[in-house]
Amino acid sequence: MVVVLDFGGQYSQLIARRIRECNVYCEIWPYSAPIERIKAAKPQGIVFSGGPSSVYAEKAPQCNPGIFELGIPVLGICYGMQLMTHSLGGVVSRADSREYGKTVLHVDSHADLFAGLGDDAALPAKTTQCWMSHGDYVTQPPAGFTVAAHTDNSPVAAIGNTTKKLFGVQFHPEVVHTPEGMKMLKNFLYGICRCQASWTMGSFAEQTISQIREKVGNKKVLCALSGGVDSSVAALLVHKAIGRQLTCVYVDHGFMRKGESEKVVRTFRDGFDMNLVHVDAQERFMARLQGVTEPETKRKIIGEEFIRVFEAEANKLGEIDFLVQGTV
Repeated sequence: MVVVLDFGGQYSQLIARRIRECNVYCEIWPYSAPIERIKAAKPQGIVFSGGPSSVYAEKAPQCNPGIFELGIPVLGICYGMQLMTHSLGGVVSRADSREYGKTVLHVDSHADLFAGLGDDAALPAKTTQCWMSHGDYVTQPPAGFTVAAHTDNSPVAAIGNTTKKLFGVQFHPEVVHTPEGMKMLKNFLYGICRCQASWTMGSFAEQTISQIREKVGNKKVLCALSGGVDSSVAALLVHKAIGRQLTCVYVDHGFMRKGESEKVVRTFRDGFDMNLVHVDAQERFMARLQGVTEPETKRKIIGEEFIRVFEAEANKLGEIDFLVQGTV
């Protein structure tokens, strides 16, 4: 397993997706995850995401610096590299202007992250394209680190400490605008972390279904089904595990697109043979929103009313042992 510590970056989910596309299981955790949790999980690698903060900001997100002493390979991306540098005694400075967009990366060391790169015939030897999006930049790496790549505007675009297995890149290898980014991620996952490309979404589903079945036993489960991706996937996994021990409540508030509510009912009740309670509460929601024009007030009313309707339906079902939520 690889853990992505999320520092608020817009690409955190994409980083996790790219890792999974390499057939390596990955989880996203908050940057504040206790080091004890990391030790207990025994990940083969850790990735620090990017983020909008400066390491010098008053409330800049920080992780436990003890992570760097665990012996677990770490890859810092953008803010993640700056945080690694700052935490380990290097220097991060403010650029005169943001470096943004497609940039030519000059590779100074074709080892570790950059092993086997530079095959693009359209670019000169020892160069590749990358995607930059940053204001701060590293001017001096920490002691023990070498500069592995640079750009015309960033003298330190990638760093590495092979002995401690700590690496950082100022750019974003996870986006398509870094054409050889997947090679870099694979070098980190396979070459540095020694991960095996054995995980698939199918195996994850099988494992999850088995875990749910074991945990629930013969007890009753309730799910608030919205028809969206999160609750739909959660409901289907639980249904495959325990069948009709699961009851789904779909609250039809009247704000879906035309025909969508009927499709949700048809898909889950008829298609998957699930225990589905369809609550037509359109008039109730419309009455509560009568005369309300302020968007945030509308949102709060809809949320509160949804909870009240769901509670009322749940009470009709008697004792429930577990609640399924697609989004926590």
